[in-house]
Formats: sequence, structure tokens, C-alpha cells
Amino acid sequence: MTDADHHTQIYLTEPMTDTEDRVLRTWLKRREAESGERTVTVATTDQGLTSLSQRDDDPELTPVRVVWMPDTGNGHRGHQLRDALSARDPLHLGANAQRRVLRDDPIRCRVIEGDGATLNELRDRLAERGGGSLPDFIRRQAALTLERAERRLLGTQYKVSRFVVEEITDTGRFTAGVRKLAAQLNLTVADVERRARADLDEMVAAQSRRAIALWDQLGRYFSRAYRLDVDTTRFEELRELNREHSLVFLPSHRSYLDPLVLRPALLANDLPLNHVMGGINVDFWPIGPISKRSGMVFIRRKFGSDEIYKWTLREYMRFLLNKRFNLEWYIEGGRSRTGKLRPPRYGLLTYLAQAFQESDASDVYLVPVSLVYDQLYEVNAMAAEAHGAPKRKESLRWLVGYVRAQGQRRGVAHVSVGRPLSLRNSLTQEDDLRLAIQKTGIEVSHRINEVTPITASSLVMLAFLGIEDRALTVPELSFILGPMVDYITARKLPTAGDVDLTNPQVIRKALLTHVDAGVLRRFDEGNERVYYLAKDQGLVAAFYRNNMIHFLLVRAIAEMVMVAAIDEKFADPLSDGWREALRIRDLLKFEFFFSDKNTFRGELRAELSLVDPTWEEDLSNPEDVQKILVQVRPYFAHRVFQPYLEAYEVMADHLLDVPAGRDFDEKTFVSECLALAQQRRLRQQVASSESISSELFSTALRLARNRDLVESDDLSVLDRRREFADEIRTLVRRVRKIRSLAHAKLDEVKGPDSVAEPPKGTTGPGR
Repeated sequence: MTDADHHTQIYLTEPMTDTEDRVLRTWLKRREAESGERTVTVATTDQGLTSLSQRDDDPELTPVRVVWMPDTGNGHRGHQLRDALSARDPLHLGANAQRRVLRDDPIRCRVIEGDGATLNELRDRLAERGGGSLPDFIRRQAALTLERAERRLLGTQYKVSRFVVEEITDTGRFTAGVRKLAAQLNLTVADVERRARADLDEMVAAQSRRAIALWDQLGRYFSRAYRLDVDTTRFEELRELNREHSLVFLPSHRSYLDPLVLRPALLANDLPLNHVMGGINVDFWPIGPISKRSGMVFIRRKFGSDEIYKWTLREYMRFLLNKRFNLEWYIEGGRSRTGKLRPPRYGLLTYLAQAFQESDASDVYLVPVSLVYDQLYEVNAMAAEAHGAPKRKESLRWLVGYVRAQGQRRGVAHVSVGRPLSLRNSLTQEDDLRLAIQKTGIEVSHRINEVTPITASSLVMLAFLGIEDRALTVPELSFILGPMVDYITARKLPTAGDVDLTNPQVIRKALLTHVDAGVLRRFDEGNERVYYLAKDQGLVAAFYRNNMIHFLLVRAIAEMVMVAAIDEKFADPLSDGWREALRIRDLLKFEFFFSDKNTFRGELRAELSLVDPTWEEDLSNPEDVQKILVQVRPYFAHRVFQPYLEAYEVMADHLLDVPAGRDFDEKTFVSECLALAQQRRLRQQVASSESISSELFSTALRLARNRDLVESDDLSVLDRRREFADEIRTLVRRVRKIRSLAHAKLDEVKGPDSVAEPPKGTTGPGR
């Protein structure tokens, strides 16, 4: 290097403690000895950086920082609340702790260097961004490059981004966008800029390592009720993708604990913290401030007409994609009240797609994630909401009660990752962006269902649903569960933690867990012990069953088609049966996720082949179909469809009482459906309390609207409503026929106890 090429070396330093100052001075003296040149330092204060930015030469600027490595010898804490609340920033110790560590464990103290740049290079970068304050820009660039150096040393858990608002707003792009919005909205530039900056301040996750450490400790305490089971099959693929692209994790949403369960699963597999997009309804003290500083992005629930907020959110997401940060939100929007996957919400997915198209990112990968729990504390509250009770507002008092409830062991939380989906490829499948986003959301939901594992807990609940209020002996329970396990095995369906569902002890443990939780009851006074569903626990039981219900849909439709073939004496069983299957699929399209028609056809044929490999040869007349139907084991249609169809029947019947017209009060209508369903349940015209659900009535109403049966002043709508009600009524009658067949077989059950249960009077769980 010639003298003309030589740049004076200047080290940029941050505010330090006395201990850190001594460490850095020792390090600089060592550098002087190695290079033979005197070291120069400049503090990143306003005065120091202002003076530096006015220099005429072109010095090389290298930021340096003293960091304190985490103590890896303490193990995992956080199972006591006081431990959680005493968490400290693992990298920035207090003055006393620094002196102690330097004396007892000096290897934990390191000096790191960020990537250097000349003063002129920094001037050029600032000009490319549209100008601004050079001292502020130098300070931000120094902090950012030091963060990258820390990540190389400490790993991705500590990927913390500061100065986000400044990085977004101090650009020509932001200035141009503000001016464009001001013109569109007929507002002043100053007003738009003020509101946009305020929106950013509200939503941006202002991360700090102290908050990250505290949140991790609190998370372990809050979720102490569960043991974590993570399927790591796809994590190597995710790590490889994350080297070049942002990952957007889209988990199913079962519980308030979901982010606390997914977070340690990702960190344990060498993936960085996500920016979690959450509802602003949980932004209350102390959770709000702590979670926001550890990666939570609080988004308003409603902002449809606020163009400034929408533009600001897109700009923030674009920034995160450009910086290759990972994101996370729940594609269902809110927690599932039924246990099955809800329809995807497209709002954030739309903003992501728009941000991606305007970003420098080559691609973004969507990561479907299934979260399943053996037991959940909040299921009873969600069941009450479905029956019409108001949702309890989140607050500090609510939080205290929720956290206390986690002191009871509730089994295992299962985390499974589905096939990643390229956002770029998904958006090119359709010319219409809106349609492409909808198909993308549905595909993500399919991929979540693919990897949602069957748990012993959900299997046991399946046995107790669809049998009305009947109690089951242990032999009857074995008679029901045995063929179900055979079916799961034959289809090679995923099971939680690869648990052996053929092991009677596994089923017994799940059975007694539900007894302990109060979902099931046990009666010992007769000549044989029986188990039965506790009063008003239908929706709770259904929640657990619905974790696996998506695997049973096509089989249930196959059973319904066979009953239709017998009822209607199909002239062409194949063609007529296919039309009937599509009709049922269309009726339930807002309730469940179905494959495309070609895939669905193949799935239907496969299910019939499991029942009878020669089924196509046996469809010449209804008697042959009857023979196939009678030999089915197990029957699924009544366990899967009956509560939904009976709820739809309530809605359809009540819709007959609504006059034609444009005025329709949905809230009142659903409340009246709840009352009507409760009346029918008392009269045993509805099989279970599962059908008394505002969520099911709302979905049924959505189907009615799709068929233009609600807000219509065309008098012909009254006839079409009657036809609709008749259609539902026919399906209810058929599913009850399948239930009768199942009960008839159950009535024949005799034999020894095979669920490995202790004799009556012995001690054990579920007494």
C-alpha cells in the first residue's frame, strides 16, 4: 500500500464502565505493539462524531466493543418465578459482576471488532440512501456491524437490531413515500411523516438483550406444565434456507403459550429469534413491554381504512426481509376454539407479499408449523365462549390466574414443521395477486394438517364422541380403539413423538389423564367399571378430537356416499357416488380443508379400497353396497360429521323463520340458534352439546350466504331455503344411520379387559 492509499486507523468506542475501559485499553496497547502504530479512539458521542465527520482526510473507522460471554454453566433456570424475574442481560453485566467475572472467569470477557469502513465510504452510503445526518449514520452503522460481529461470536439467538425506525425513515424512499401519501390523502407532508413515525414506534420490536433473557426465563416458567417434543426432521433444510432467505413461520394457534413453545424449539435448533406479529390486545404491563423488547411486533386488530398505517407496515416488513430477519404469526388469526385448523386470514400474508415484491430479497420461505398439546388449561374457557359466554379480556389479573394454572403438569407440547413453501413460486401461480395469496394461505394450511400428529389424547376422545351420552366399558373401548389404531397404521399417519398407539399402556395413560382433568368420569359401583363423558364436556372433548379430524374426512364422506347409494339406488354407482361426494365436500368447504378435486378423487378411492379392496366389483346393486357398509370397521362419519351437520340443521331450520329482506342481525340470529340448539339437546333431538356452538352456526351461516340464502329480498329465497334445509336434514338422517350401525356392533361386544387397567379398588391415577 502506498502512502497515498494509507488510511489512518480510528477505533470507535461506545460508553463503557471503568472495568470495560481498562479491558479495552489493554487490548489497544496490544494492537499498538503488534502494528507499531499509535492507536486513535473516538467516542460515539454527538461531539466526537460531529468532529469526526468534518475531517478532510479519509480515516478507516472500526467500531470496537467489550462483550461478556454468557455463563453456560448455570444450566436452565426459570422454573421458579423469582428466578424468571431475576434474569439479567447475559452479555452486558453490571459493574460488580464485571469485576467478579474478570477476576474469576476472564475468558468470558472479549473485545470484538465490527467491519471497518472509510469515512468517504460512509458518506457515499448515506448519499445513496437519500442523505441525512452523517454523525447519526456513523453511529448506526457502527452499532449494526458490531451486532453482526456479536452474532458470529455468540450465535443467532442474539440477533438484535437497533435503530430500526431510523434505518427506515432516514432514506429517500421513505421521504418519497410520505410525499406521495400526502398528495393522495390531501394531508400535509409533516402530518403524514408524524403519523408514520408514530406508527413505527408503536409496532417496531425494539429488542434488547436484557428483555430477551427475561422473556426466555419467563417463557420457561409460564410453560412449565409441558414437556417439549420437537420433530427435528426439517430443521437442517430450514437452516440451509435461512442462510440466504428470510423464513416466515406460520404456526397453528391453539394456546396463549404457542410463542413460548415454538421459541425454544427454534433456538435449540440453531435458528434465530423471530419477529412475532401479535395482536395489540396483549400489549399490557408487564408482558407488553417485555415481549416487545424481545421480538414481539404489536399490530392493531383493525386498520382497514388507515392508509398511512398500512403503508408503514409494508415498509417495516420490507425492511425485515431486506435484513433477512425471520417472521412469525398465526395464519388462522386467532386461537382455534374447536381444535381444528381455522380458515387462513390473508391480511398479513397480503402485506408480506407486497413487501416482498418491493424488497431486494430473492425469495422468502413460508414455514408451516403444527402445535398440539396433550391437555390445555384454556379449553374450558373456549368451550364456554362457543356456547355464548363472553370472552374474558386479557389483563394482569387474568395473566396471574393463567400462569398459576400452568403449575399443574399437562403432558407434552408437540412441535412439527411442514414442507417450506417458496413465496416467489406461489405468487407466480396466478396473475391475480389476491387469488395467488388465497391459494398460498390454503396450501400452508394443508401443509400444517399434513404434519399435525395424532396423539393418544385425541384418539381416546374420538372414541367417546358420536355415541351420545353412552358410557363405555373397557372391552367396548378396546373394540372401538383397536380398529382405529389399525386404520392409523394402515395409512401411515403421523403420531406424536412416534408413540406406539398399539401399546395398551399408552391408551390407558391418556384415558386416565382425561379423567384427572375432569373431561371424562368413571363409575365403579356396578358389576363393571365404565367411563363416560362428563356433563357439558362435549366441546372440550371435541377440541382434542379435532386435532386429528382432518385425517378422517374422506373416510367419513365415503361412508356417507355408501348410505346415499343405498337410499337413492344409484343407477351408475361410480358417477352418482362421485357427485354425492362432491356435494358433501361443497357443503363442508367452509368447515374443513379438502384437497383439489383430482387428489380428492384418488383419496376417496383409496379409502374405499381400505374398506373392501374389491369394492368396484361389488357396486352392481344396493344390496352389494349394503354388504360393504356393514363390514366397515371402524365407522367414522358419526364421530366426525354428526355434530357439524346437526348444528347446520339448527341454523337452516331457524333461517326458515327469517323473512326475505336485506335486513339481517347476525348476532341476534346466532344467539337464537344457540337457544334453539340447547332446546333440541334437552329434547334429545341433538346428539351432543358439541352442536351448541356459535362458531359452528357462524360457519353454517357463511355457507348459507355463499348460496345467497341470507340477505335477499327475492321471494324465491324462501323456497331455496327450504331446499337447503331438506338437503341438510337428509345428511343428518344418513349420518344417524351410520351411528346406529356403529352402536349395533358395540352392543355385541363381550370379552376380557384389554386396556391394561388395574382392578377396581386399587390405587392409581384417576381414582
